[in-house]
Amino acid sequence: MAFRKQGIYKTPDEIRRMLEPGLLTAASLDAVAAAIRPGVTTGELDALAEKTIRDGGGVPNFQLVPGYRHTVCASVNADVVHGIPGDRVLRAGDLVSIDSGAEVGGWNGDSARSFVVAGPADPALPAAVVEARRRLSDVTEQSLWHGIAALASARHLNEVGAAVEEYIESQGDYGILEDYVGHGIGRTMHEEPPVFNYRVRGNGPAVKPGLVVAIEPMVTAGGIDTVTQDDDWTVTTADGSDSAHWEHSVAVHADGIWVLTAADGGASGLAPMGIRPVRPAG
Repeated sequence: MAFRKQGIYKTPDEIRRMLEPGLLTAASLDAVAAAIRPGVTTGELDALAEKTIRDGGGVPNFQLVPGYRHTVCASVNADVVHGIPGDRVLRAGDLVSIDSGAEVGGWNGDSARSFVVAGPADPALPAAVVEARRRLSDVTEQSLWHGIAALASARHLNEVGAAVEEYIESQGDYGILEDYVGHGIGRTMHEEPPVFNYRVRGNGPAVKPGLVVAIEPMVTAGGIDTVTQDDDWTVTTADGSDSAHWEHSVAVHADGIWVLTAADGGASGLAPMGIRPVRPAG
């Protein structure tokens, strides 16, 4: 992933301008969540997300990436990230990760959620597999919230990755992708600095007002090696193990943190950790 090099700290006014694209990104994923069911195609979900973003006055920012013409990435089961939506029909028990983003007024939002498709699963799909997929998604989501919680009190950005890894390690034998990481976000979707999902040497940049980052753990039920499919986009686990992906864009400002891509600013996700997000003033 290439990052746009520019100043990593935003002004208070710039952070306020990121509220709208964040909420519109969340709305696109809410629409997808309401529509996921057995028999729906990933292409239909893509169209729904695009309609939501455009009806809200935004532009799907994934379509601004050279060579990509879709609104979301839809990655199913062993596909980790960058899955191209199309005519794939979802089945009950599938684990599908939807990554979406909106641009409004030149500012960006980026978020991802994973879903296990509800409904009576194919008898050939063991119930234990479906349950393992639910747990994988839950562990990945909670690792994201632990990373966001760490950001609230961190002195340096790399404390986030340490918190994500520590939580995942406490939950079992899972793999954390190292070739794909989070990023800064603002005028472009992918900016400096990188946001690691694991421990690294060095502190990383200071966490201070103006830092806006997309934290996005990508976790597998097996190994961390991946391959890119012939479409040149879809990234799949090399060992065929299932994977999950959760992401939020988060702003650090003078009064605290705010999850830009959550309708409640992250209040429900952070409450179990005793953290109350504060909406940026203005």
